[in-house]
Amino acid sequence: MPQVSKLATKVRYCLYARKSTESEERQVLSIDSQIKEMLQLAERDNLEIVAMKRESHSAKETGQRPVFNEIIEELKVGKYNGIITWASDRISRNAGDLGKIVDLMDQGKLQDIRTFSQTFSNTPNDKFMLMIMGGQAKLENDNRGINVKRGLRTRVEMGLWPGVAPLGYLNQKHMDKKCQILVDPERAPVIKKMFERVAYEYYSGRKLYNWLRHELNFYTRGNKPLTLSGIYRILENQFYHGVFEHPKGSGNWYTGKHEPLITQELFEKAQAQLKRDNIQRENKEFAFTKLFTCGYCGSGISAEEKWKQLKDGTHAKYIYYSCARSRDRNCKNQYIREEDLIKELLNILDKVNINELGMRQKLEDEIARFNIFQRSVLGATEKLKNNKETDIRNYAKYILKEGTVGEKRELLANLRSRIVYKDKTLELIDN
Repeated sequence: MPQVSKLATKVRYCLYARKSTESEERQVLSIDSQIKEMLQLAERDNLEIVAMKRESHSAKETGQRPVFNEIIEELKVGKYNGIITWASDRISRNAGDLGKIVDLMDQGKLQDIRTFSQTFSNTPNDKFMLMIMGGQAKLENDNRGINVKRGLRTRVEMGLWPGVAPLGYLNQKHMDKKCQILVDPERAPVIKKMFERVAYEYYSGRKLYNWLRHELNFYTRGNKPLTLSGIYRILENQFYHGVFEHPKGSGNWYTGKHEPLITQELFEKAQAQLKRDNIQRENKEFAFTKLFTCGYCGSGISAEEKWKQLKDGTHAKYIYYSCARSRDRNCKNQYIREEDLIKELLNILDKVNINELGMRQKLEDEIARFNIFQRSVLGATEKLKNNKETDIRNYAKYILKEGTVGEKRELLANLRSRIVYKDKTLELIDN
């Protein structure tokens, strides 16, 4: 802080330094140089500085600068009554904030604004000049925004991508080739292979994730593994077959000058396969999902349907259950086929308290229905009897092997004990 001179005026100043619109490094230097120049100005003119404020927020929009808003409130309560800043456009580049400044001058709470080259006192002419310069700054700001949009529109019409290159491409670093992108020789072949595996080998998003993570050890430009959501974003991005939409959601499509990684035919085949997968996931209900938890990480258990072509040309269907990996993407719990899972469940039924099964009434209803069928259709007079626990336990096992998906889920949902799956075995855990 400069020493307060005995000749200092009654105006007490807040030194306000705000970054310019240049590059980030130069903005930081700009703030430091502003403060240095303003302190020299204050010492030369015997100005009393009672506060110093720094800000890095843009002055384009009203009310978006916390430090500036703080200055307005401190001016209102009389903490100081002057502002010293590098230039008038540091105070405001929008009409709202400029209006607040002029209003404080009208109220007599802001007496003086000092810049490197000008002084604005609380007089009609100075306030008028301040408003003109503030309006000019806003005009420049608005024109700059229009010019930027016009430049972006011109670039996309030329087929140039105006942002960060999608994964598989690299931004051109030469300024004379701005918005031109290059194929990433390291990652582009992998991106192409992702589309091929979905289109021709029917990979799911989860299977792609495991392939990228565990087999290829694939990383993005930021040296991070590709997430599952990131995989789907890539597979849905038409940029890879040569076209792009800008702005996103506008419906304005352009043919890019970049080299496509895939053909449109391959892209459409991949989309068709993804659509089938989504429909199957939405409509498919597996018997034992959401009924167990993983013994390693505590995630739920998910299922996946697989088809295998046999030597005679037919196909066999297999259902595999595994950890959903919602809590640990690297969970090492093993897959198990549904047939083996049912064997594990049959073993568990021999250990379960029969009252836990909740099947007594259901079995009695089935026996009653069978007896009615025997009497009404076959004319039989002898009734089938219920042998209590033995029949109930056997009936439960029959449901596990031959029942519908709904019946299997209802049976296991009645268990009071929790079932934990770990490495192809099931274990009952008392709650």
